[in-house]
Amino acid sequence: MEDRKLAEVVTLRPPLIADLPVRLASSVQAAAEDCIREISALDHSHGPHLKGLETLLLRTESVASSKIERIEASVNDFARALHGIRSNASATSMVAATAALVTMINSVEAGGDIEVQHLLTAHRALMAEDEHERAYAGRLRDMQNWIGGSDHSPRTALFVPPAAETVVGYLEDLVTFANRTDLPVLAQAAVAHAQFESIHPFTDGNGRIGRALINAVLRRRGATRQVVVPLASALVARRDEYFGLLTAYRTGRIEPIILAFSKAATAAARESQVTARRILEMPELWQMAVGGRRGSAVARLLDGLVAAPVFSAEEAAEAIGGPLSSVYSAIERLHGAGVIRPLTNRVRNQVWGVSDVLDEVEALGARIAAAAVN
Repeated sequence: MEDRKLAEVVTLRPPLIADLPVRLASSVQAAAEDCIREISALDHSHGPHLKGLETLLLRTESVASSKIERIEASVNDFARALHGIRSNASATSMVAATAALVTMINSVEAGGDIEVQHLLTAHRALMAEDEHERAYAGRLRDMQNWIGGSDHSPRTALFVPPAAETVVGYLEDLVTFANRTDLPVLAQAAVAHAQFESIHPFTDGNGRIGRALINAVLRRRGATRQVVVPLASALVARRDEYFGLLTAYRTGRIEPIILAFSKAATAAARESQVTARRILEMPELWQMAVGGRRGSAVARLLDGLVAAPVFSAEEAAEAIGGPLSSVYSAIERLHGAGVIRPLTNRVRNQVWGVSDVLDEVEALGARIAAAAVN
């Protein structure tokens, strides 16, 4: 009852950062530079296989970012939802997080500036199918929100972001900072993320959009050109510490979150290089397991599995050509060899997943998490 009687709210108003000087201790600067080198090595060293790697890293980041918000789903559920098949709400939410991340990265793909509208568009992609939040999808909040406390008031809240009428000004200031070119890239991405979370401009989905912003900054500055860095896998392993870093940022300490993000992204990039090497080996292993002459439906289907690890028979036929009967026969051989597995209980209109690739989604996230806690 006391919550309902609260007469006033004290909000936190973070300082504006458009012109923020970012001066780092030599150890933090070195960690950030090492991180960017690892990211560049990942981005540049696996040319022909980057499309498959890009797909897998994108999904790994979206899954882990959702897990930070306590959204959990199996890799099979996620794959089904990714293919448009009715799945549980968590899997559907993870797919929406993937769409939001793609939207943010595509917005700066040609080297353009990050704009407030890009954040709104990404949020719309994230929340459009959420039955509780779709009315606010792509809209800045027009009410006070808070983290912690009760559903009725922020009396015991852990954090109360700035008032709704200040959000537009704060976001315009944020994107000015995010579009600068005079800052260490990783530091810029970390501060932009922390400031976004401190503004908390949406009624829900702030964490996932804020983490998508990290990779948008990396892409815009050219630190990545073809891959997404799945650093959320490292953050979810230290979830409480991650929220503590955001709290420290709000007290004026920016170095802790920059250092933590540098370490997280370094672990993510290194483990992703392991994944890249595994992807490189997969087609040959599949070929050995299945056989099939060069140019056959089996061989043509194998060639596309890394880039499209979830597919239907109709999509496979469209991709490789030839009669549907030969495609079904090829799918049967791949299934018999354990290369692919069914993702539904259907007899007709089955959707298939590439076992090694789907398993690697889980394995990569687990390895990054383990590296983050060591």
